[in-house]
Amino acid sequence: MKKSFKPVIILIKVARESMQFAYHAISVNKLRTFLSLFGITIGIFAIISVFTILDSLEKNVRDSIQSLGDNVVYVQKWPWAMGGDYPWWKYLNRPQPNLKDLEEIRRRSNLTSSSVFCIYSRKPIKYMKNETPDGMIQGVSDDYDRVKVFDIEKGRYFSSFEINSGRSVAIIGCDLSNDLFQGADPIGKEIKISGHKVMVIGVFKKEGKSALGETGHDNIALIPVNFANTIVDVERAGPMIMVKAKQGFSADDLIDELRGILRSFHKIKPIDEEDFALNQIALIKQGIDNIFRMINFAGGFIAVFSIIVGGFGIANIMFVSVKERTSIIGIQKALGAKRSFILIQFLYESVLLAVAGGIIGLLLIFIGTIVVNTTTDFSISLTAANIIRGIAISAGIGIISGFVPAWIASRLSPVEAINTKG
Repeated sequence: MKKSFKPVIILIKVARESMQFAYHAISVNKLRTFLSLFGITIGIFAIISVFTILDSLEKNVRDSIQSLGDNVVYVQKWPWAMGGDYPWWKYLNRPQPNLKDLEEIRRRSNLTSSSVFCIYSRKPIKYMKNETPDGMIQGVSDDYDRVKVFDIEKGRYFSSFEINSGRSVAIIGCDLSNDLFQGADPIGKEIKISGHKVMVIGVFKKEGKSALGETGHDNIALIPVNFANTIVDVERAGPMIMVKAKQGFSADDLIDELRGILRSFHKIKPIDEEDFALNQIALIKQGIDNIFRMINFAGGFIAVFSIIVGGFGIANIMFVSVKERTSIIGIQKALGAKRSFILIQFLYESVLLAVAGGIIGLLLIFIGTIVVNTTTDFSISLTAANIIRGIAISAGIGIISGFVPAWIASRLSPVEAINTKG
């Protein structure tokens, strides 16, 4: 048993002595160490910055898409474009979705848990002397709170009576509230939307700007759709119906059912194309996947060049180090040092430099994420996966870049090395 542990003990001892020699060489040659660290720091900073930004951007985009709902189908006039030529002329004369379509879906659908009719328009919104000339208003029917996810910071949501009777009440976004009321409590106060008096009954909790450029409910005035009908032209207000599938059913299942219901309700012949569009988030996700596949490829291309630059820097420094310490290598060999000892000594020095530079690069990225998060609305984070990736790449650069100089050093002749002037 003791004999089996002997090679391991020797290996640990050789590694420890090699580390001591490497650490001494690094601490003595401070300028060379700084140059090596600087090169690898820049390389790792570039690599992991690219991956961190791409990962954060992809997460923010996917979270923004996810907020729209995986199991929600959007009944609209226009299908969502997926690149290429968009045949808009095919859809121009289609009818807009309306409240009768919503009633039919609710009456006949077995896979629907909730559904809502929505319209959008821009109108001047005013409170006393403060005005938003191009404010976004959104008219909704009942069930909006069951389809969309949001929080109300102040006040309350609509009652069933307010929704169905079309009362002139509104729930406004956090940013819109600040613009109109300048920090004052808006609950119970009247604003004017396109000249109509509207009482504020609630304020949405701030959601922030998404990666898709949307601000959620932050800048809108949400009003009952029956009231919105009196101040906007519904046909021009981008009407749509959002239909949420029951638990356990997918959006594809719901689409198949809705297609049959609406074709029947619109009296469309089997051979004719439908006059409505059934959109779902999967269409956007497919496009996003293709975009990020290309972006990640470009990011990897940049990373390869950064690795090459950092690797050449470490290799050049190690070649110089071997040349300067040639006579010392000869003395070590003359005293019985094996090739493996010399190899590990220089290889460890290379890895130590690379990993130290990588850690500094990761630290700079971490500081950068804090600055970005505190000064912008964009959320970015240095993930554990990217930290591990950065350290692994650093160690890999150290091993690859330092192996050739270390291999050359380990095979020097003791006599020639001692007689060589460093």
